[in-house]
Amino acid sequence: MAIVALDHENTSTLDRGNLAVDLAALPGVWRLGNPASAEAPSAPPSWTRDELAGRLCELAAGPDTAALTAAFALVLDAQVTGSPVAWVTARAAIFNPPDVAASGVDLASLVVVRTDSARRAGRAADVLLRSGAFGLVVLELGTSAVLPTPLQGRLVQLARKHDAAVLCLTQKTAAEPSLGSLVSLRAQARRQRVPGGFRCELEIDKDKRRGPGWRWRERFRGPDGLH
Repeated sequence: MAIVALDHENTSTLDRGNLAVDLAALPGVWRLGNPASAEAPSAPPSWTRDELAGRLCELAAGPDTAALTAAFALVLDAQVTGSPVAWVTARAAIFNPPDVAASGVDLASLVVVRTDSARRAGRAADVLLRSGAFGLVVLELGTSAVLPTPLQGRLVQLARKHDAAVLCLTQKTAAEPSLGSLVSLRAQARRQRVPGGFRCELEIDKDKRRGPGWRWRERFRGPDGLH
């Protein structure tokens, strides 16, 4: 797992795009090609990288849900299908690496970037996408996250150009508005305890490609001590 920290002192490097050049040289990272198709897929919807490719998406959840579980299910799907992944966080705390590794995610090929704000996280995602090296970029934004509309527009264009999925993780209720009108898909994550573990459920309340209303459910064992 490669970790890059971004702060006020190295913002100029981020603006110049040198970060993307350096990350493209990491093992397991290569350049992607085919642009995303504008046509709606004929297959049933599912929570996969291909479903989100070419789109700016948002996964919203309350403080006690399985949003990270759903996000890393997407990371695993991307890795299994050969798409490099970058995880950008604007939060002080980060995911628990042993739990993520236990789910099957290859930490050695996961690029992690730490920033100090949602806006800097968005700018880091901009640079990563411009490299054309990543099939999935996850932005862990937390509460009260704001991404300026011009920045969202750049992320959308880059996602389409490089057939990449951009997923923003936010902490909010279903009644709160999404990050903006440029979000193509928004899902609300919920967790339910079941015998032997828990079930993660996503309710898609916004989907410009297919229409809202579809759901994704998956059962997980969970880390020791959770149940």
